[in-house]
Amino acid sequence: MAPYWKERLDALRITHLGEVFTTPRPVIGMVHCWPLPGAPGYRGYGMATIIEHAVRDATALAEGGCHGLIVENMWDIPFRAGPHVQPESIAAHAVVARAVREAVPELPLGINLVHNGGVALLAIAIAAGADFIRVCMFTGAGVWDAGSWDEGCAADLLRRRTELEAESIKIFADVDKKHSVRFPGIDLATHIEWTRFFGADALIVSGRMTGDAPDLAKLREARQCAGTTPILLGSGTDEQNIGAFMEIADGVIVGSSIKAEGAIANPVDVERVRRFVEATR
Repeated sequence: MAPYWKERLDALRITHLGEVFTTPRPVIGMVHCWPLPGAPGYRGYGMATIIEHAVRDATALAEGGCHGLIVENMWDIPFRAGPHVQPESIAAHAVVARAVREAVPELPLGINLVHNGGVALLAIAIAAGADFIRVCMFTGAGVWDAGSWDEGCAADLLRRRTELEAESIKIFADVDKKHSVRFPGIDLATHIEWTRFFGADALIVSGRMTGDAPDLAKLREARQCAGTTPILLGSGTDEQNIGAFMEIADGVIVGSSIKAEGAIANPVDVERVRRFVEATR
């Protein structure tokens, strides 16, 4: 019999994605924020405009049949890493996410702060009333595309989640995350083992960059290593390839292919969402 403290830790983790979503095999749609204040792309159009476009996309994702949403600072490029994310970005992100929460209250809400917001990511989720967070580098270490060295945030993140009484917010953690190169010696199996050991609720498998699909062989390896931990696809899926991927994965996070004309900077296309959701079945 496990000691009570271990039983409590285990009880925090979900056993299947149906504990967060209305289905154990969810389609989670991305709400890509316009450049937030402080980003090079921001041109003074103000928070009302950013919120308007985010809510429009969130509403389209819900109408198209998605089972959940993630609000992400997609266009704060080039991204800052870990603790270097600036206060103005964190505050704006929380305001946008809260507006999405209020506009589409029926769908579970997630937050992603690129790259690897850690405790700041948790703060946004608490302010927005979110249900889960996507953590880009929960364990391990590596270098991001903009050249920043970064390390896993599990130790600080889990302690702060406990201190802030936010353990209802679940952790979906990337393994071998896109836009990054892992420190030599951290292979996929090792990264998954570390990530599961520290309590991630689900694992996310992606390709090399945004819009790139992972190899099926990589996904199969992740499935073998993950045990009972759910696996989500994190990039590159479309209505043509999603059928093969969903034979292995438990769910999918989708952004690029459901935009108008399949262009990531465009608004969400409801009909593309509907076709994608149908293809997952």
